[in-house]
Amino acid sequence: MKAYLIRLVLIAAAFHWVFPMIKGIDTHGSFMSALAAGFVFAFIGWVVEALAILLTTVLTITTFGLALLVLIPAWILGFWLIPAITLKVLADLMPGYLTIQGWVPALWGGLMMLFIGVITSPKSHKYD
Repeated sequence: MKAYLIRLVLIAAAFHWVFPMIKGIDTHGSFMSALAAGFVFAFIGWVVEALAILLTTVLTITTFGLALLVLIPAWILGFWLIPAITLKVLADLMPGYLTIQGWVPALWGGLMMLFIGVITSPKSHKYD
């Protein structure tokens, strides 16, 4: 729970202070609005990731594994697109708080969110 709260605060800080520095991303509102946007971003990210896993599973099962020949390279080359897609969906859901003008700013913002996710992800202590 503590790790989730730290991630939420870092996402809100990115929304409030870092995203306005990216040309093409505009935010409007207070830090509390950024916290709400961070919560919605986390929820949308969870939904988008769940849909991606579901689609991957269905394609893998229906093609008896042959889809993995395409899906694995696509995942390796495109894993950083999920946060960008999530940001675009969030901008559509919360136009009063977040405005993204195009895919290039969304990709930069998505890379920032991916960086936050990597830093705050739970580490495996398998060999400790």
